[in-house]
Amino acid sequence: MVDPAGYSLYFVESPQVATRYGVGVGREGFGWSGTARINMKRDWADWVPPPEMVEREPEIRAQLEMTPRGPGVRGGPKSPLGARTLYLFGEGRDLGYRIHGTTEPYTVGTNVSSGCIRMINQDIAHLYARVALGTPVSVLPA
Repeated sequence: MVDPAGYSLYFVESPQVATRYGVGVGREGFGWSGTARINMKRDWADWVPPPEMVEREPEIRAQLEMTPRGPGVRGGPKSPLGARTLYLFGEGRDLGYRIHGTTEPYTVGTNVSSGCIRMINQDIAHLYARVALGTPVSVLPA
């Protein structure tokens, strides 16, 4: 469960046990809430911004190069998705939202992203190792 107002992600292990991680969440107008499932996991994933983001933030064009999925940043230490990425699916499709690491750990605990949930790399690596495909995710309204 993700609590955007509390900048926390809770990995619930049993009714009595949960691990709390700090997160950065969507900035004003970009928060997402709802339910989803983790249907894909990637180590050092390529980041391919949606065209709307490139249009909204044209300065990111300078960092983009061709990846197998289109213009983006190849996976590795410079990728905005950080060390690990969990992809959120719902309604039979990729929702376009991720739980991922970050190259900007100082943004955890703030409203900064375009709707994704960001974590420091060591925390997303820890969570990634514990989460199975199909795990349900609830994101509370902010």
